[in-house]
Amino acid sequence: MSKKIRTEAVDYLFKAILSLQDKEECYIFFEDICTINELLSLSQRFEVAKMLREQKTYLEIADKTGASTATISRVNRSLNYGNDGYDMVFERINKENEKEEGDGE
Repeated sequence: MSKKIRTEAVDYLFKAILSLQDKEECYIFFEDICTINELLSLSQRFEVAKMLREQKTYLEIADKTGASTATISRVNRSLNYGNDGYDMVFERINKENEKEEGDGE
């Protein structure tokens, strides 16, 4: 991870995020801290990463998400050469989804 982002201010932000207890609290906090466009951009990148992991083509991803090829490429670079943060979260989401499906039977 880049040393430039490891600051007291970023630590405090992450502490705040980790204090959120559910999706509704996330909406409340992120609507205050981000502009709508910032939040939509973050969610778009996350959706792009998900679709890339599902082996979707750039054209399919651009059509569904509205992301530019530059954004798709940037996300793809993070997936391939980044810190594996996306994959860590996808794995946890998949485990949670499997658990929820198991509970429903």
